[in-house]
Amino acid sequence: MLTKKQRDLLIYIHEHMKDSDIAPSFEEMKEALDLKSKSGIHRLISGLEERGFIERLPHRARALRILQLPEGYEAPAPQNNNVQHVNFNTPSFDNGEMAIVPLHGKIAAGTPIEAIRDEQTMIHIPAALMGRGQTYALTVDGDSMIKAGIHDGDTVIIERCQHASPGTIIVALVDGEEVTLKRLRHAGNKVVLEPENDTYEPQILEPSRVQVQGKLVGLMRTYH
Repeated sequence: MLTKKQRDLLIYIHEHMKDSDIAPSFEEMKEALDLKSKSGIHRLISGLEERGFIERLPHRARALRILQLPEGYEAPAPQNNNVQHVNFNTPSFDNGEMAIVPLHGKIAAGTPIEAIRDEQTMIHIPAALMGRGQTYALTVDGDSMIKAGIHDGDTVIIERCQHASPGTIIVALVDGEEVTLKRLRHAGNKVVLEPENDTYEPQILEPSRVQVQGKLVGLMRTYH
């Protein structure tokens, strides 16, 4: 996943190079992203290269190759080579670094519900909430995790994984059909999906019935 500025820079480079093999200069990139110094561009370029979105071509000045575009990006209708369709002044938090992640629908914090997967909806989150790997977001439906500070309507940030340590709050796929947000425990050779609300009973299941699909790494809440 990319931070907001990494994504903006990648789109800017892509748009600039549509009709030319020459990448924009660091000065042009700095001005486009409204950064104060070129060192910030160096860090963004290095980050894009490390994540496999671009590569630097050897022995050529200003030589970059786009390897992949960010998830959810749609090319605008043909126009001149500026990037007016990219909003570089999107409000952000702290140091201005935001990430864009897919919102994959709802997850139950109560009785498991069928997963609602929406590949088209993307949301901005502070980069500090990003997991170390693939990250996505889900909307909480239910109150079974309120003692862990997770309320109905919250947006949870999930790092995709297939294994988690006992005590971790996970996204669990049960019987290949339903997802739920619970704390992972073990009891002998059983998997326990434990709620954080005394009115709910834990689910005690055979390991073959449970697939870990991610672990909780962050949470966002809107107050009205």
